[in-house]
Amino acid sequence: MQFDAVDRKLLSLIQTEFPLAPEPYRELGDALGVPEEEVMTRLKALMESGVIRRLGGIFDSRKLGYSGALCAMNVAEERISEVAGVVNSFAGVTHNYLREDVFNMWFTVLAPTRARLEEILGEIRTRTGIQDILTLPAENIFKIRVSFDLD
Repeated sequence: MQFDAVDRKLLSLIQTEFPLAPEPYRELGDALGVPEEEVMTRLKALMESGVIRRLGGIFDSRKLGYSGALCAMNVAEERISEVAGVVNSFAGVTHNYLREDVFNMWFTVLAPTRARLEEILGEIRTRTGIQDILTLPAENIFKIRVSFDLD
């Protein structure tokens, strides 16, 4: 997908300065010098093309009382898509990626309680037949702020 100057500026703005206002797309349009409808059309196109994976807030899950863990599984190559589909079917799974290791599928999961986190992992075990899930509960969270300079 080709980006013009407005797309680049829009992407830069939504990374760090998304307006918390009754009409955020109008405010973005004002900052860009384009109508609100154009902002929405451009964002839709960027989402449909996969440039934007998600548009929304980021919350501190621990302050909301959630429990989280980094998990890993040893998944046979021929089952990767199937098992990823099971893992990704849970709303609390925030990341899922492959690594070159014995534990080749890694994912993070958040749940409202530690008990629900264990239930989710139990459901993954049942649905995949993979019993050995390495579970590393989150003790410290290190967030790195990443903003892509697109201007």
